[in-house]
Amino acid sequence: MASFANQRLKLLYLMKILLESTDEQAPMTVAQMIAALAAYGVQAERKAIYSDLELLRQFGLDIEVHRGKSTGYYVASRQFELPELKLLVDAVQSSRFITHKKSERLIQKLSALTSAGQAKALKRQIFIMGRAKTMNEAVYYNIDQIHHAINEGKKIAFRYFDYSVTKDKVFRKQGKLYTATPVALCWNADQYYLVTYSGYHGSYTHYRVDRMSAVSAIAEAGDRHGDFNIGEYAKRAFGMFNGEMVRARLSFELSLVNAVLDHFGTEIHMTVTEDGWFDVSVDVTVSPTFLGWIFAFGGSAVIQGPPTLVEAMKVHLEKCTEAYSGK
Repeated sequence: MASFANQRLKLLYLMKILLESTDEQAPMTVAQMIAALAAYGVQAERKAIYSDLELLRQFGLDIEVHRGKSTGYYVASRQFELPELKLLVDAVQSSRFITHKKSERLIQKLSALTSAGQAKALKRQIFIMGRAKTMNEAVYYNIDQIHHAINEGKKIAFRYFDYSVTKDKVFRKQGKLYTATPVALCWNADQYYLVTYSGYHGSYTHYRVDRMSAVSAIAEAGDRHGDFNIGEYAKRAFGMFNGEMVRARLSFELSLVNAVLDHFGTEIHMTVTEDGWFDVSVDVTVSPTFLGWIFAFGGSAVIQGPPTLVEAMKVHLEKCTEAYSGK
């Protein structure tokens, strides 16, 4: 016999059943609802179910009716629609800084936000060539401690490491603790970074979150710093914007329009030339990252100026040639 306590929870159990088991492709009859409630030790009558469905509608649950050979009811809309959940699942699966184990747990939680039938569509495996997952299971804890320190205006302490060829952690500074003022978390090129500020040096620096260990917020107040623009910092600190800035004049074959827009954004001006190429003028830095990016296109991309950047490319090419001489 159903307990009195379970009977008082009938409406909540009914909402749980509808959310977990129904969608447009899988409506549930009143008889099925009664049977599902019985599995929770709750007795229900048909007439009462109709009243409960109306109460749930008034509460805000979007319950629709499917009429056919038998009348069924289902939850028509939810906080997250299936395409939105698919996007989130894809992002979790493809993220490099989330471990396989944490990815599986997150996807299970995301799957719980839709019906059992639609959750099957989320259990997809994405193959991403060359995509490696981090091996650091402490990333979640690290992020929690970092956010806590930022919100409280405190410093953090942590150890920082690299991997050896045997995949062992090799801690920098002989394993001594770093202390820094956390400023912001930044996502760049599939990696998660923490930007910190040092009052002693008067400068910002950044660390890979998945290479941080034993992260903890400490009692010491963080160093005060001026206004911080995470967008501008990311441009300067990562990739082609790291170093001395110059105004580059570049030429590309028309087939590289997408690649150029992906790197420099859609705001740049492109001029088509008589030879079927196009020219751009953009701010870059004389860095191996930028030179390597140009080099990857072979003869389909050419640096026209300034002379310092052209000379840097020549030196880069000479070093590449020397590395293979005598092979």
